[in-house]
Amino acid sequence: MEAELKFERENISGIGVVGSYLIDASRRLGVEIFDDCGRLGLCDSCAVTVKSGAEFLSEPTKAEIEQLSEERRANGERLTCQAKIVGEGEIVVLTHEKKEEKPHHERVNEEFRKEFDALPLEQKVSRLMELEAVTLSETFSFILNSPYTLGGKLVEFLSGFGLKFEKDDKDAKRPDEHKEEPTAEEPENEPEKPAAAPDLDEAVEAEEKES
Repeated sequence: MEAELKFERENISGIGVVGSYLIDASRRLGVEIFDDCGRLGLCDSCAVTVKSGAEFLSEPTKAEIEQLSEERRANGERLTCQAKIVGEGEIVVLTHEKKEEKPHHERVNEEFRKEFDALPLEQKVSRLMELEAVTLSETFSFILNSPYTLGGKLVEFLSGFGLKFEKDDKDAKRPDEHKEEPTAEEPENEPEKPAAAPDLDEAVEAEEKES
């Protein structure tokens, strides 16, 4: 099932899958919405105004009630990281004006990418493991967009590990009100298969043999 999304400020229209969050649906259509708190519902940086079609979105979560005043909610404001598409229909969205300055996390990512590309293989792996506890999700997302910095076996390992981490990370950040509901990526009639844990030692050993 799908809903039709219209972003007035950007003059962009497209389809959003029922079960997906408004922030994900907007980004798939090329509408960039920032989330300074990492989609945890701890700020209002991803807020938008839903001009029509609010009935096709989930009810405001506890996080939205805490971050958005009653007046703002009455005017149709929602946090896109919390608002989930739940019905078929037209949803008209007005994004808030943002400063032109590039977000801090993007600047940090670019600096790290340059430093990472210059490292030898062993130091690349070591650096990734050091960052695992704090920035693994973002690290994998932009390192895997540089396919020529690593050989095939290690990239394959990182891809599998990174995608699994991304999924676990997204699940952990879902609002408590939506934890028991299937997402657009996880249909209710398709039980999730347990993911096999990737073996880093085997990936590195195979990479060294081929190099």
